[in-house]
Amino acid sequence: MEQLDVVRFAVETCDRLGLSYAIVGSYASSIYGEARFTQDVDVLIDLNEDRVSEFCSQFPMDDWYVSEVAALDAVRRGKMFNVLHTASANKIDVMIPSDTEWGRQQLNRRVLSGLLPDYPVYTGHPEDIILSKLRYYQRGESDKHLRDIAGMLKNSAEMIDIRSVTGWAERLKVEQEWATVLQRIQDD
Repeated sequence: MEQLDVVRFAVETCDRLGLSYAIVGSYASSIYGEARFTQDVDVLIDLNEDRVSEFCSQFPMDDWYVSEVAALDAVRRGKMFNVLHTASANKIDVMIPSDTEWGRQQLNRRVLSGLLPDYPVYTGHPEDIILSKLRYYQRGESDKHLRDIAGMLKNSAEMIDIRSVTGWAERLKVEQEWATVLQRIQDD
């Protein structure tokens, strides 16, 4: 199973169950910026405790590995859990929106993309993807996030309100990282 097949399976599962979702992370930043290989597909899903078992049951045990216990714990804590396609080792990182103003807005601002030519797929809004990547960078998770953001600003500038990102960066306490990105772009 190729990564796009994994994306399709994930979004069709969410649609079938009526769960709001958005493809986020590097997969989404590649749509709005510069394409690069990523090892997993990050999906933000509005999943609550009552739906965890139903969600996990959509991934047949012969082809997929998902721990319902880990999924339930992640939902309760507002964290992340994994779903692994065993034959291909392709992975879905299921992310639960945080119970904050920004966390709640992410699914409300999702954008319909042309990721799959024959099926509608929602991605996170480019501004929210940028903010997430700033948070990952702040945690020390690699310079690649800054490169992803720079690519998004170059290729999708018309979709990105710099003042809005600046305001949210201040609220999320990633304004220094945002200033670094803007400086790098100016220097290039």
